[in-house]
Amino acid sequence: MNNKCMKYEGLFIFSDDETLKKHLAECEECRAEQETMDKVSSLISEVRFHYYRKRKIMPKLRAVCAAALLLFSTLTLGIAVNDEDLMDTLRYGETLSAEELGFPVDSYGLLMVDE
Repeated sequence: MNNKCMKYEGLFIFSDDETLKKHLAECEECRAEQETMDKVSSLISEVRFHYYRKRKIMPKLRAVCAAALLLFSTLTLGIAVNDEDLMDTLRYGETLSAEELGFPVDSYGLLMVDE
């Protein structure tokens, strides 16, 4: 039969530190479990700085990108709406002909090609 101590988890979660320390002084298996938990805790504390640093940079980067996109779109739309020359030449549904674009055309309105 296996007479392994199963009290560590319950004492770790539900009891105070003094009760846990008293049990660890008596039980070898629970002491080994505590050492394992301490090793894991030390590894986590080593990596914590790098993990939190990456988590803090990404939201700032997203906010800067969103602000830049908002600024760019505001300036672009502001120029397009306020530019009267652009508004006069391009209307919805109108197309520019080759002659209006400045290409040489023949009497039929087709592009002129030199031979």
